Amino acid sequence: MTAFTDAQIESALENLAGWSQEGEAIVKTFEFSDFSAAISFINRAVGPIEEMDHHPEWTNVYNRVDVRLNSHDVGGVTDRDLRLAKVLDRVAAASR
Repeated sequence: MTAFTDAQIESALENLAGWSQEGEAIVKTFEFSDFSAAISFINRAVGPIEEMDHHPEWTNVYNRVDVRLNSHDVGGVTDRDLRLAKVLDRVAAASR
């Protein structure tokens, strides 16, 4: 597995609403109605994340969950990150 180029990342992000590139990662802030909804999102995401065996960096402050994805083993964004971004978007939609 190799890291994507900036051009490949930019192209892929056209299909991922709200995601952007930040250095060697892609990032997104998910906002929910309250703390409980944010934690529900995190809890619902655990299963798919474990299945993928690809774990995000994330932080939670009240109703917000900031997510940062990159493949540390290759030092950049890979297909695994883009697939996880799509999964997190689906889980977030179901958590609202």
